[in-house]
Amino acid sequence: MRDKIIAATLLVIMVLNFFDVIMDLKLGVPQWHIFTESLIVIISALGALYLIKDINARTKKIINLKRELHSSVTQLNNISQEMKDARHQYSGVIQTQFSQWTLTRSEQEVAMLLLKGLSFKEISALRNTKEKTVRQQASDIYSKADVEGRHEFAAWFLEDFMQQRHYPHSSSAIN
Repeated sequence: MRDKIIAATLLVIMVLNFFDVIMDLKLGVPQWHIFTESLIVIISALGALYLIKDINARTKKIINLKRELHSSVTQLNNISQEMKDARHQYSGVIQTQFSQWTLTRSEQEVAMLLLKGLSFKEISALRNTKEKTVRQQASDIYSKADVEGRHEFAAWFLEDFMQQRHYPHSSSAIN
């Protein structure tokens, strides 16, 4: 909304200055003054056009994101009851592990968002905290979980679901 107001304001400035330039030409005002006001007309027009183009691009992006979100919600609603039960049970397992690691409530929220793949910046925006706070909480989580970082933290919850597999150039198995 703010961008639309700014674009409209720039368009008004452009139109008013355009008519002022026309009047100045009729009145024989010095060329440098006409040049200056013409420059204001051009800059206002370019600024308004840029904002309008940016607003349209963001609007299209939002429409696409809403469409994707709707599709995801539809897919989520269509999963079987068995899958819903499994998700619920797995969420319980995760919460139990968080408790065993003695994660605080805040750390548990951050940990779940990390597992969902959100960035520190996204987590800080969602939780209305500073990114530095989220980074510190993540560090505390990794320490309590005895893992090196985000990837190892996520892998900790996935590795038991992975089938044992042997790779041709390795004698060790990945669990």
